[in-house]
Amino acid sequence: MAVPPIGVLGSYPVSETRTTFIEPPGTMPGGMDSGVRVLPVVVRYPHDPAAQHAAAQRAAGLFPLIVFAPGFLQCDGSYAFLLSSWASAGYVVAAVTFPHTSCHDESDADEQDLVNQPADVSFVIAQLLGARERSAGPLAGLVNPGEVAVAGQSDGGDTVAAVAGNSCCRNHLVKAAIVLAGAEWPPLGGRYFASAAPPVLFVQGSADTVNPPWASLQLYQADTTGPRYYLDVLGASHLSPFEGSGTQQRLVAGVTAAFLDRYVAGQQAAGNELLRRGTRPGTAELVSGGALPPG
Repeated sequence: MAVPPIGVLGSYPVSETRTTFIEPPGTMPGGMDSGVRVLPVVVRYPHDPAAQHAAAQRAAGLFPLIVFAPGFLQCDGSYAFLLSSWASAGYVVAAVTFPHTSCHDESDADEQDLVNQPADVSFVIAQLLGARERSAGPLAGLVNPGEVAVAGQSDGGDTVAAVAGNSCCRNHLVKAAIVLAGAEWPPLGGRYFASAAPPVLFVQGSADTVNPPWASLQLYQADTTGPRYYLDVLGASHLSPFEGSGTQQRLVAGVTAAFLDRYVAGQQAAGNELLRRGTRPGTAELVSGGALPPG
């Protein structure tokens, strides 16, 4: 039985598994001890008997890995359509539940804990790459350690921007990053895009009043070291392009999938598909290389 290609939305049925990683104490920016951190992770992955068999035969693993960081007071379920879309195209998608900023923490959330989240993301990457080497379990052999990406929305976008491009937290295993309505987070310290960074796609709603467009544009224009794109979703607010399954959400799913296909899965032809999907007059504009969106 032939294994479907990576990169075609809807190619694979999607399965889900849950795990929890215990991160040992570490030193957070500013020198304080972060303490032990409990990190529940929901993993959506392509489920196909032929793919499972092929993965078992390949030492490198079959599917690229995306580690996803939700926004403040959000959990993976808010982004179910987007995350499942990526998994259906052949990606293993792991969404982290952060200890003090998730949907479970409304009464005692602490947004300042974001300073610890880049280290959380890197820890989850390491744990999942370790899980692929085990001989049993749904993820055994599935993840290709050479094809790792990060993505996040709002405070999760701030988190993965630091993992991809801030000297405080750069993870060199990351091949590409998707920053959805993200911004610089000054308490992290470090410098953004001071040295070579992986390709980054910044996605921003033009009517976002929580993370205004200038904040995403600041990151996009600071990134001068590698391929970078800016998708302007016209009329979209802070959550609307990313949560749900309507027109804007399908647009974002398609553009982000094409970006992943090009820069994580290494499909050269996906570059043209990225440009095609991102250019929708009256709906969205995709620019690159530091060029600003029209208007």
